[in-house]
Amino acid sequence: MSETQTQKTQSNLEWKKGGCLCGAVRFEAQVDLTAPVGRCNCTICTKVGSTGTVVKPSAFRLVSGEEHLGRWSKGGSPNYRVFCKQCGTQVFGEGNVPELGGEFRSVNVNCLDDVDLTELNIGYWDGRHDNWQAGMRPQPWPVRARA
Repeated sequence: MSETQTQKTQSNLEWKKGGCLCGAVRFEAQVDLTAPVGRCNCTICTKVGSTGTVVKPSAFRLVSGEEHLGRWSKGGSPNYRVFCKQCGTQVFGEGNVPELGGEFRSVNVNCLDDVDLTELNIGYWDGRHDNWQAGMRPQPWPVRARA
C-alpha cells in the first residue's frame, strides 16, 4: 500500500458506537466506512445476514455487557462469533487468522449506531466454496456451485 493510500485510509478512520438489539452489549470500533464492507456466502454469514468489517483488537472496545456475551465457533475453529445472550444479536467476531494479519475483531456493521447500509460500498466474498483467493468483488457470489 502506498503512503498516499495509507494516509487516506487513516484519515477516514472514525470511532463508531454500536450494540445489540436489547442494549445489554455496547461497544466502540474504529472503522473506515468509506472502504468496502464485506458480505459472505458461507453457511454462517448466510444464516445471520451479517455485513462486516475487520479491525485490529486495539481498534475495538467492549464498553458494557461482557456478562451478557456468548461465543460460538464452527467445527472447533479458534475463531468465533460473539452474540448477546439476552436478544441473540451477533455483534462481532474474534479470532486469529494470519492471512488477515493475525488477531482481529470482525465488527457487524449492522450493529453500529446511525449507519445506513444503503450508503456503504459492499463487497462480496465466496466463503461457501473456500474461494478466498478470488478476493472481494462487487457482485454476490452464488450459494450453489455452478456445474
